[in-house]
Amino acid sequence: MEEHGVVPDVLPKAPPATVQVKYADVEANNGNVVTPTQVKSQPQLSWSAEEGAFYTVCMTDPDAPSRENPKFGEWQHWLVANVPGNDVAGGETLSEYVGSGPPKGTGLHRYVFVVYKQPGKLTFDEPRLPNTSANARRSFKINKFAEKYKLELVAGNFFRAEYDSWCEEVHKQFTS
Repeated sequence: MEEHGVVPDVLPKAPPATVQVKYADVEANNGNVVTPTQVKSQPQLSWSAEEGAFYTVCMTDPDAPSRENPKFGEWQHWLVANVPGNDVAGGETLSEYVGSGPPKGTGLHRYVFVVYKQPGKLTFDEPRLPNTSANARRSFKINKFAEKYKLELVAGNFFRAEYDSWCEEVHKQFTS
């Protein structure tokens, strides 16, 4: 994570463990390069979870609109809280999954997955975002979110991707 600047751009320190991020045909593997087409559907996540604990998971892009000009970074792609153990489907979706969609000509973007252990089941005051809404996704900071709710970083991973033709579909899905 340090090699690709995830630390310190997203996180102040590297997570103590790795979250497994599996898509149909590829896995995130600490900065490997994939295509937006390969990551268009929500992945399956797995990490070493404590029995009875609740977690928050997030996918964020610090490189919006580009790594050279990250004025909208981080862009929040997915945020699920109150995840019992590592059952993401059983959690509370705060922001529905949006696959990677880097604009044409902006180079490789880093897509960072983080898992935080919560101090218990929590009430979140953030707006609930469907995957058709870009509102409140830009300039999100997962580290500030974690501080606000006193979350403990337990795992992370990331991949990199740049524009392919699927990105046009990603951009069209937004109505607001």
